[in-house]
Amino acid sequence: MLGKILFVWLEHSIKYQFKIAKIKLIHQMGFYNQLVKFLGQAKTDDLKTKHYDSEYRGTEVNVSFGKGNSARIPWISFLLKPNTTSNGIYPVYLYFKENDLLILAYGVSETNKPNKNWNGENKTTVKNFFEANYSRKPDRYGSSYLYRTYDIKNLPSREIINHDLDNLITEYIEFLNSFSNLKISHKKFEINQIGEDLKISGLKYSKNLITRFTASLLTKPFVILTGLSGSGKTKLAQAFVQWICQDQSQYRIIPVGADWTNREPLLGYPNALNPEEYVKPDNGVLDLIMNANKHSEKPYFLILDEMNLSHVERYFADFLSVMESGESIPLYSDGIATNGVPDKLSLPSNLFIIGTVNIDETTNMFSPKVLDRANTIEFRVEKEEMGEFLHSIKEINMEVLRTKGVGMAKSFLELAANKSFVTKDLAAINKSLLEFFGELKKTGAEFGYRSATEILCLIQQLSILDETLTTNEKLDIAIMQKLLPKLHGSRRKLCPVLEKLGIFCFQGNVAIVKDVFEKEGYEYSNPTVIYPLSLEKIARMYKGAIDHGFASFAEA
Repeated sequence: MLGKILFVWLEHSIKYQFKIAKIKLIHQMGFYNQLVKFLGQAKTDDLKTKHYDSEYRGTEVNVSFGKGNSARIPWISFLLKPNTTSNGIYPVYLYFKENDLLILAYGVSETNKPNKNWNGENKTTVKNFFEANYSRKPDRYGSSYLYRTYDIKNLPSREIINHDLDNLITEYIEFLNSFSNLKISHKKFEINQIGEDLKISGLKYSKNLITRFTASLLTKPFVILTGLSGSGKTKLAQAFVQWICQDQSQYRIIPVGADWTNREPLLGYPNALNPEEYVKPDNGVLDLIMNANKHSEKPYFLILDEMNLSHVERYFADFLSVMESGESIPLYSDGIATNGVPDKLSLPSNLFIIGTVNIDETTNMFSPKVLDRANTIEFRVEKEEMGEFLHSIKEINMEVLRTKGVGMAKSFLELAANKSFVTKDLAAINKSLLEFFGELKKTGAEFGYRSATEILCLIQQLSILDETLTTNEKLDIAIMQKLLPKLHGSRRKLCPVLEKLGIFCFQGNVAIVKDVFEKEGYEYSNPTVIYPLSLEKIARMYKGAIDHGFASFAEA
């Protein structure tokens, strides 16, 4: 029996190592294999494109062999929104089949004149190139500019092809970044404005939730969104970044893989076969962080979707460490790789990380180390909210949110740089925190100096964003997001502590188990409840511990 178990384990281990090796090989290939496949298909009548990758280095990849009939000049474009192939600028491969010529170009749309264009100084147009080399004009795309030309019969090496494309995409991102700085009218950050814009897009979130989410980002640039699947966690993160960012180069939405066992999917790795090359991850995360370091005047966002599909500590350990130390993440030995990757990478203050979490049998629980470094926001849908949604359901239009809040980005970063603590009602706040500290300590879930500091900072940010919030309402949010997430344990261990924490949420005496925890349909809006958000969560955890013998903050 033991031999069979060892055999199965060995078989799975070999398959896993093979999968990792395959992923590394794909990263080393860059876009080369896709390009070779494109060139081969262009010689046939096959116009299908769905089998091509849809994303590369953070850009949207579009492939075309023609519509209805084979095009004389098939192409591959690499786009950052709001640019499109018919209206914008973008890196593009143009394959002039008659001439056995492949051009990597600074693409310019022909259908519509783009609002902004490449700097044409010291650049040669495709039209001028054809007139000089073929004594004629090209059939199309004459206004695009040359970056590189390749003889199809004698293509350069994989390394050169990948290097050229990666450099052009980097130049494209930096050009859009520099261009966008010129047209922004800066405004004061207003939380009500994003709420109104979200309603227009068809998304429904309470003002309280939007305020909590924004204040959490401002307090510390690492926020975890957990709760009911399909309750809008990823949509809120996506909506916010589209709203406040100038273009797509300022954010990445990355689905976490269950096979992520180290940092390579996020940060890449040195090429063991070529010490001068650093292999970047194709998802663009490394480029995002590098750009955030270059452009401190703009916010950048990394959204890790389904963050706990893999053990977070395995692939995110470097991030967790430098969040507190302020040190840099070492990538390779001293020096600079030929593709522009530094040997050390800093996490700048203008980079914000948002993780979304679902809990089921396929996911992993968070350790206290992770929770201690984040604000954790739980998403729930109440009966009244579902009823309102069903009665006024409409199609969601995320496009209307793009750049709506870009003028407030500077103000947003200024607020994030403000790490002052709350001063109003400080004695009452400290008293409540010490009460919770004493009870949490009994389960080993007490908070340290860092969490205490961040709670006071969070309350201050909530005060700035919404002056109508009372001290108790702000403290309720802080307890819910910073103290309760680390609570977990058996019924025997947890229930006595939950009972005491529940009493802390009341003004006056209460039979917490009989009158609250065991009472169906208890009204948490009762005037004697001073922390309704926290009390409702404590009651759910208590019932979970009673029913299942174990409870934690995260629920399926």
